[in-house]
Amino acid sequence: MKYKDAGVDIDRESTFIHKLVSQLTFKRERYPPLNLPGYFTGLIDMGDYYLAMNTDGVGTKVIVANQMRKWDTIGVDCIGMNVNDTICVGAEPIAFVDYLAISEYDEEIAEQIGRGLNEGAKLANVNIVGGETATIPELVNGLDLSGTSIGIVSKTSLVTGNEISSGDLIMGIPSSGIHSNGLTLARKVLNLEEKIGNHRVGEELLIPTRIYVREVLRVLNKCRVHGLVHITGGGLKNFMRLKKMHYVIDSPLKPQKIFELIMEQGNVNLEEMYRTYNMGMGFAIILPEECEQEVKREIEDACAVGYVEPGSSVEIPELRVSYSSY
Repeated sequence: MKYKDAGVDIDRESTFIHKLVSQLTFKRERYPPLNLPGYFTGLIDMGDYYLAMNTDGVGTKVIVANQMRKWDTIGVDCIGMNVNDTICVGAEPIAFVDYLAISEYDEEIAEQIGRGLNEGAKLANVNIVGGETATIPELVNGLDLSGTSIGIVSKTSLVTGNEISSGDLIMGIPSSGIHSNGLTLARKVLNLEEKIGNHRVGEELLIPTRIYVREVLRVLNKCRVHGLVHITGGGLKNFMRLKKMHYVIDSPLKPQKIFELIMEQGNVNLEEMYRTYNMGMGFAIILPEECEQEVKREIEDACAVGYVEPGSSVEIPELRVSYSSY
């Protein structure tokens, strides 16, 4: 089974987005945007600083929350999916606004989502400065949760990937599980009530997205980082957003059991898994080889997973998984 068989075609989505973005031609003169097409976050020139902005949602993880009657973690996901993108340019997330669309009023759900958003804000060290709740029963069946992150980075500290060079080390940081991508496929092939370890599959899917903000910012303060990658939808293909190079993952992190279960029950091949899910690695830092120990001191579970060389692809040689950049 492939992701598009479940209703999500990543290639068609890219074409759809290109059509939309091709119409966005207006640019104001004061506080202009920095042109970083396809990157993880947008940047606005504010003089000595750039303002970083990006938006994302929880996706169909909300459906899992509804089925399990458990909504207290999706707020963490909402903030995590956003702030993990914000830090990819070296920006420190400082504020967040959320958008909650509902079909009906349920105070228990509201309280649980609020707890999750507060926990996510604490983990990311951001202020939730506002938001919007829309009651639209004709459009939404249940609820939808998304938000926008705002960060700031000095121009001298901006990380764009342009400094990535041959010989650089790729340091991987483990994920907490599926995070908030590929749930449409997961829900198609899994039984949420089935046991996995000590809990049900549905509970495993609701483990919140790991928030990497504090850890990555510590590394940025100690090392000259060349590139940062949030492994979200698109999996390893997210490396292709960076400089055109060959990213070799020769020591991939071990995927959690949930990914093995999706593969087995959906008969999903490795290439499809690594282009859909994080497969155990939620974030990657690219930097000079001599910085390895410094990263390990700041992030205990980070480890070297690969290296950079000339080319234009990303691959895992031992698994024969490869994606071409161009």
